[in-house]
Amino acid sequence: MDRLSNDWLTQGLIDFEYKKYILLAYLKTVKESFGRVALYPFLSDLVFHYQNLLAVKENKALIRESFPKELSLEEFKKLELSYREMIEDDSIMNELTSIIEWALPRFKNSLQEGSIIYEYVESQCEISPVGVTPLYAREGYLFVTVPPEKETNVYRYQLSIYEEQYEQLRSLNTEFIETVPKSTVTPYESIKVNLVKRFREMPNPATYLILSRVKFPFVETLMPVAKRLFVKHISKIG
Repeated sequence: MDRLSNDWLTQGLIDFEYKKYILLAYLKTVKESFGRVALYPFLSDLVFHYQNLLAVKENKALIRESFPKELSLEEFKKLELSYREMIEDDSIMNELTSIIEWALPRFKNSLQEGSIIYEYVESQCEISPVGVTPLYAREGYLFVTVPPEKETNVYRYQLSIYEEQYEQLRSLNTEFIETVPKSTVTPYESIKVNLVKRFREMPNPATYLILSRVKFPFVETLMPVAKRLFVKHISKIG
């Protein structure tokens, strides 16, 4: 099983053994993925499912912000309604309670395993400015590379900050530009200079390098971790 559906708890037969079979198959896939040090999309999925099981258990409204971005508002409301109807049905809720009590610690264990890997990957990443950094750092270029530094993936980034319910949220948008061969004759500063020449709308861009000391799966692990680490870094410097 590749992914666990958003409405796995309400979908199909509400039966403990059936749901146990579905979840065990999913968690086996997650474990195999973590064994390859491939974190995403499973780590974010685990957070999503764990939070919503807690919400159902506590008879609380589901948290819209915890749902995957591809889930539309209409789909969310439909899922929330299904949960509400089931919670209000005592016979179904008894079966749901058994499923939830069995599932929660298993989700939690998988989350802890993923979190340990995440923290290790993050600890192996270094962020450093390339050239002089301007005061405005919410937009610019991001270089991501891994040992033995034979090539560099170049992105244009933009950090958005917005307020929601007394909380300041940050969103990082990255646009892949190119992969540049890296050598002693093409230092990171030269890559930045070439970008400035080609894209004149940013004459003095903030530019950062994220260098991983260890080679990890790029799409499934390094890039998602690097982006979150970068958001924290930029947030600290304003």
